[in-house]
Amino acid sequence: MNQPRLANKLDMPRVFELIKELATFEKESDAVDISISDLENDGFGNHPKFTCFVLEVENTIEGIALVYPRYSTWKGEVLHLEDLIVSEKYRGKGLGTKLLDTVIKHAKVLGVKRVSWEVLDWNESAIKFYESKGANVMRDWNVVQLDETGIVNYLNKL
Repeated sequence: MNQPRLANKLDMPRVFELIKELATFEKESDAVDISISDLENDGFGNHPKFTCFVLEVENTIEGIALVYPRYSTWKGEVLHLEDLIVSEKYRGKGLGTKLLDTVIKHAKVLGVKRVSWEVLDWNESAIKFYESKGANVMRDWNVVQLDETGIVNYLNKL
């Protein structure tokens, strides 16, 4: 197994496949609206919106970690881990640890004050994994979102 590396534009078709695999695992298979082209443009344009690390096994990307900067009014600059994905056939084989290690090293180089991410409350194996790494799973916080329709509905009420 290789070490994680920075993704490049040519990796985005496989990254997209893993994103779709995660969506299916999370019972949201129809929720992915982005395209390979979106990933290519958003990650590798003049102002990249994310950094992606990939991990290959036998010349195939089997894991990714996608991060981007955020700003905390309490802490300052933080790093958000949007997704850490390992293909189903390679879960439990150390890929997640290698990817998380890479993200945390990246955060240290950036000098951020925190790395944050979400985990579904029913994904006990992921929760145990993160807790075993020293992460604080804050079960008293809820994720709040407005999707595109919600944004339009909100603005229509102004």
